[in-house]
Amino acid sequence: MKKRRLSTVGVVLIPILTAALLTAHQSTTPLTPQNIQRPRAREAGIIVGVLPPGALNAITDVPGVLVGHTTIIRQENIRTGVTAVVPHSGNLFRDKVPGAVFVGNGFGKLMGSTQVNELGEIETPILLTSTLSVPRVADALMDYMVNLPGNEDVQSVNPLVAETNDGYLNDIRGRHITREDVLAAIKNARSGTVEEGSVGAGTGTVAFGFKGGIGTASRKLPAGLGGCTVGVLVQSNFGGILTINGAPVGRELGQYYLKDQLGITNPAGNRNTTAQGKNLKEADGSIIMVIATDAPVDARNLGRMAARAMMGLAKTGSAGTNGSGDYAIAFSTSIDVRMRMAANPADRNAARNLKSLPNDAMSPLFLAVIEATEEAIYNSLFRAHTITGRGHTVDALPLAQTFEILRKYRAIKN
Repeated sequence: MKKRRLSTVGVVLIPILTAALLTAHQSTTPLTPQNIQRPRAREAGIIVGVLPPGALNAITDVPGVLVGHTTIIRQENIRTGVTAVVPHSGNLFRDKVPGAVFVGNGFGKLMGSTQVNELGEIETPILLTSTLSVPRVADALMDYMVNLPGNEDVQSVNPLVAETNDGYLNDIRGRHITREDVLAAIKNARSGTVEEGSVGAGTGTVAFGFKGGIGTASRKLPAGLGGCTVGVLVQSNFGGILTINGAPVGRELGQYYLKDQLGITNPAGNRNTTAQGKNLKEADGSIIMVIATDAPVDARNLGRMAARAMMGLAKTGSAGTNGSGDYAIAFSTSIDVRMRMAANPADRNAARNLKSLPNDAMSPLFLAVIEATEEAIYNSLFRAHTITGRGHTVDALPLAQTFEILRKYRAIKN
C-alpha cells in the first residue's frame, strides 16, 4: 500500500453522537451532525443500473450477514478502525462458507487469501483495517476463533484480514488498534442498516482526493432469475477521475489524477474546489470489496463474481494505479454449498452432496455484482464527512456541486 502525498491543513469537528438522533432499531445507522444532510446516492436520485436493490440496499440484505465497526478517533492524530463482515452468526470454523479472492492489483497485504483460493473456503469473519495493523488484527481474530465453543482442538486458523493505508489522516505507525477493538467489531456485528462513511476501517481513508470510507449496496434478482440477493461492502481509499453514473464529476470539479501533468483547464471554469484537490498528485491507495450472496454458488464461480467487482470499480473512474491494492472477496451463505465439518472425524473424508448453480445461471449475478459495487463506492463518498488528522484535512465530496454536475449530464433523477 503506497502512502499518499497530500499536504493541506485544516480543522474539523469530531462528530458527537446523541441518543436523540437514534431511531428505535438497534442496528440503524447512528446519525451525526455531518451526515444528517448527506444522503445515500439512491436517496439523492442516482439510479445505478437496472436491477432493483434489496430492502436495505446493503450487504445485510443477504440473510444472515452481519456487519460491525469499531471507530477510533482520539487526540489529534488517531483516525482509524476495524470493520467486520460476518457471513453467519454460527461457528465459521465448523460451518465454513465457500469463498474466493480476486486480485485486480496486488499492492496490498490481504492476509489469508492464498488459503481461501486454494481450498475455496472462508472460516473466519472478514476483517478490514489499516495497513500496519493487519498482524495485530489477525492475532486478535485468531484469539476469537480458537476460544469459540467447539474449537478447543483447533490448531490451525486462517484469519482473513484486508487493509487500506490510512496514513495520511492517521498515525499509522502507532498501530493503535487493540485486541479489544477487534473483538468489539466482531461481537457488535448486526444485521439491518449498515453505518457508512467515515466509520470503522473507513475512518481515515481517502477516495478521489475526497473523504472515502465504508459504503454498501445490494441487488435483488427477480423471481424468474432465482430471486437471490447480492450485497457488496467497500472500504474506499483509491483515486482516479471520479465518474458518477457516467458523469465526469472529478473532471468538472477540477480534481483528478494527472490534472497538473496534463495542464488541462477545468471545463467548468473556476469552480470552487478544496485545497486538498489542488494538491492531488497521484491516485495510489486501495479498495477492498466484499461480496456476499445467498445464491448457491461454489468457490470457482465466486471467483468469477469477485472478478466482476473490478468492472464496477472501473465505472467509478478508478485509475488502477501501480500503488493501489484492488481486492475483491466473495462468499455464499447458502446452506446448499456450506462446508460443514462432520462431528465424527471418521466422516470428514466422505463425499459431500453440494448443490451449486451451473455456469449458465451466473450472468445475472455478475451484473448484480457490478451494479452493487459501483453504488457502494458512491455511498462511501456520499456518506463520508470531512475529517482532520495529523495536521491534514480531507473534505467530504461537495454534494451541492456534485448534484449540479449530475443534472448537467442528466445522470440524476432530480
